[in-house]
Amino acid sequence: MKIGKTQPIIGLILVVLIAVFGKYLSNSSDSLTLYLITGVLLGYVLTRSRYGFAGGIKRIYFTGEGGLTKALLIMFAVSIVAAAGIHWGAAADGAVPAFRAAATDAIIPGTTSVIFFNYATVIGGFLFGVGMMLGGGCASGTLTDLGEGFFRAFITLCFFVLGSMPGYAVQKQILETDLGQIGARIYLPDVFGYIGTVLLSLLLLLGLYVLTRRYEESRKRMGYYQETVYEENEKPLKEEQGFKLFSYQTYHKFFVERWSFLTGGLLLAVLFIFIINTTGKSWGVTSAFNLWGVAIFHNLGFDFSPVFNDIVDTANKGVLNDNGSIRNIGIILGSTLALLLAGRFRFDFDFRFKDTMYYALGGFLMGFGARLAGGCNIGALYSGIGNLSLSGWVFMATLILGGISALKFYEGKVNVIPTRDFKCCKQTVLKEEKINA
Repeated sequence: MKIGKTQPIIGLILVVLIAVFGKYLSNSSDSLTLYLITGVLLGYVLTRSRYGFAGGIKRIYFTGEGGLTKALLIMFAVSIVAAAGIHWGAAADGAVPAFRAAATDAIIPGTTSVIFFNYATVIGGFLFGVGMMLGGGCASGTLTDLGEGFFRAFITLCFFVLGSMPGYAVQKQILETDLGQIGARIYLPDVFGYIGTVLLSLLLLLGLYVLTRRYEESRKRMGYYQETVYEENEKPLKEEQGFKLFSYQTYHKFFVERWSFLTGGLLLAVLFIFIINTTGKSWGVTSAFNLWGVAIFHNLGFDFSPVFNDIVDTANKGVLNDNGSIRNIGIILGSTLALLLAGRFRFDFDFRFKDTMYYALGGFLMGFGARLAGGCNIGALYSGIGNLSLSGWVFMATLILGGISALKFYEGKVNVIPTRDFKCCKQTVLKEEKINA
């Protein structure tokens, strides 16, 4: 099933435009170009492997198949081991965690993700879990869906940005109260050492992996289990006699054939570590959304003092001078590029008008919840757990609880949350991208 030439040619043009954009950004700062490149790579991997954090809950809930869930757990495990080595090496050279560092101290890379958690983290994580089911994806999933042409993702993103601002304001107010100070900032190596933290984390992930396998087996016995089905043009082509570098088969292998969830997870772990090594910080998404909202409303004449003064200062420098914003733009571009090179890009307006309110509500809850908790599925969950912070595990528990609660309550009421009815492979394929998001 060969693809047409038009979309791959547009994809190559997009590569050139991304390179030109990167060169333009380097005139201001080389770090902006770096963030753009990593964003493009993240978006490409997420789309090429149909990888998503929300899908780790949604897919297994509806189909009983835990391939994506297990890939996420393996990704966490690889990231923890690699990040622990970076942290340990930096600590041996005299660096300290960011939250304990003085102005002259070297900082352990990635430890800005070791955040203080309190009841706001619990509530925020739960709200985010609910929102990512209604909105059709998590923070990174919303960006990749937008890059893939899903118009519903644009609705979700608009309200994601809108919800970020009140979430940020409420979090700051909570931290100023006595009740808001009831919590902790726990860097696990301070308690268990680096080896102990790695072993404990891997043990917890192994436990979740075993639970996932057992749940899969129980769904098989119940008869409510559906294997992942790839579309025909995503499957490997039959091997031809004799290797030809310049052939459609080679092109299909490199740009069209779908990557497995495990491949996507391992590549994301590599990029996760690359980000820590090159920036000293970890991967985050939603801080930029908050900046976008403040920038838009500030330019419309709204006064955000004193709560948003620091963000207004950043906005005044220009969104295109913000590293996080550039990386998010890169994720969108990388997702678009992946589908163009595969000849599969299309704009998708396939949703019911009455479902718009669910996408809007989901986006708002994700924005509010992420800023209330101090991060999203990337900043609070992945970067938290990956950088050995207890806050990441707390966020994981509340996010899963929120996600499952939303699936049970809203099941069948919105297109993006499909029903349990997977009668045939075709139906599964049609719903698959929404499930993985």
